[in-house]
Amino acid sequence: MGGFFGVASANDCVCDLFYGTDYHSHLGTRRGGLAVSDGTGRFHRRIHDITNAQFRSKFDDDIIKFRGKAGIGVISDGEDQPLVISSSFGNFAIATVGRINNIQEIANQAFNAGHSHLSESSDGELNPTEIVAMLICRKDTIVDGLKYAQEVIDGSCSILLLIGDTIFAARDKYGRTPIILGKKEGAYAVTMESTAFPNLDYKTEYELGPGEILEISSKEVICRKEPGDTMKICSFFWVYYGYPSSNYEGCNTESAHYRNGVSMAEDDKDMLNEVDSICGIPDSGIAHAIGYSNASGKPYQRSFVKYTPTWPRSFMPQNQKLRDLVAKMKLIPVREQIEGKRLLFCDDSIVRGTQMKDTVFRLQDYGVKAVHMRSACPPLLFGCKFLNFSRSRSQLDLAARRAIAKLENTQELTDEMIEKYLVHGSPAYNSMVEEMRKAMHLTSLKFQSLEKLLAAIGAPPEKLCTYCWNGKDVEE
Repeated sequence: MGGFFGVASANDCVCDLFYGTDYHSHLGTRRGGLAVSDGTGRFHRRIHDITNAQFRSKFDDDIIKFRGKAGIGVISDGEDQPLVISSSFGNFAIATVGRINNIQEIANQAFNAGHSHLSESSDGELNPTEIVAMLICRKDTIVDGLKYAQEVIDGSCSILLLIGDTIFAARDKYGRTPIILGKKEGAYAVTMESTAFPNLDYKTEYELGPGEILEISSKEVICRKEPGDTMKICSFFWVYYGYPSSNYEGCNTESAHYRNGVSMAEDDKDMLNEVDSICGIPDSGIAHAIGYSNASGKPYQRSFVKYTPTWPRSFMPQNQKLRDLVAKMKLIPVREQIEGKRLLFCDDSIVRGTQMKDTVFRLQDYGVKAVHMRSACPPLLFGCKFLNFSRSRSQLDLAARRAIAKLENTQELTDEMIEKYLVHGSPAYNSMVEEMRKAMHLTSLKFQSLEKLLAAIGAPPEKLCTYCWNGKDVEE
């Protein structure tokens, strides 16, 4: 997905920018970039590959050379960012987070209108941030350009634009990603993760609404576009993406995990005598498991520990075999907590199911007696078209879809076929879950219902995007 951070300060901003951007490292996997303005139209900028190294280690030697009172930083899953653009507005730096589904259509329209060329990102695709910059530059002012880009883009796009010592922050049209404004003496900052504020002494001012645009300097914040009426922030911020200490729409991630775990335990009252201990798949399943343990009265114990000093995140490599290898190498089993035990695991979600299956086999090799699995969200049935949660080339990469394809005896699933499997607890739903259980060799498998997940999050359900579970978007 990705995340960004920006600072406008009366003093040098580099330290805040460096650490504020670093606090977004869990949101992206491939590129990290910083751009600092010297106030005259020139920028200090660096972009590094962070696929196999931490953001901080790549920028330690760079930041001592940076000077400036305003800057933006980004952690990205894909293309190089921030870009520095020469335009009729002057030179500006820009960073984006989101997904542009109609990127080729926008590019073709530009070519037909006489636009000569567009650069490619490292994977040979068009650079979405350059496309956004091109759209902005079609209008007479930056604000009009930001409004235009938000209207044209199909998908989602939140934007930070730095010009001179001023930052423009534009939240996605439907608010699918958060942008939060913070303040301290002599400075304002904008972030996707409120986690970035406390240790840098910023206090949260407020969260931008969907489609809202702010103009931010060290002295003031001016609203250049009022928020829209429709909010659809991604629910996965409270399931997986969001850092435990972060808040979105007034709801804390860690607290939502605990509530979710409690809810799952309440649904398991009749089978708890078949469980010896509760475990969380590190790290994303741990808080769910603690909530489950507290509610069930069963002890929380670690049957796996995560080795993080040298191993990157498991979904980072694009190659599935390498991704599975990384997942295996970073999780170290604790035999004494496994052998002869009946274990119940909590995890944030089950996407492809390949890593889960491998984990079960490893537990069996260590003498586990039973493996019960609880997913903190419903089965994933629709690939995300807004934030690249899953970059699978085929919808059938999703474990739930594969189960349905087997039950329906077809590889060509339609929305009509899938609809009956969406109803939690229905015969069709139960048959899908059973097929997934067998495929992953689990003793039992349950998924949290969408209704109870939304209740655990605590935000108004109508403000939350649930597309990956039920295929419903704002128009439906």
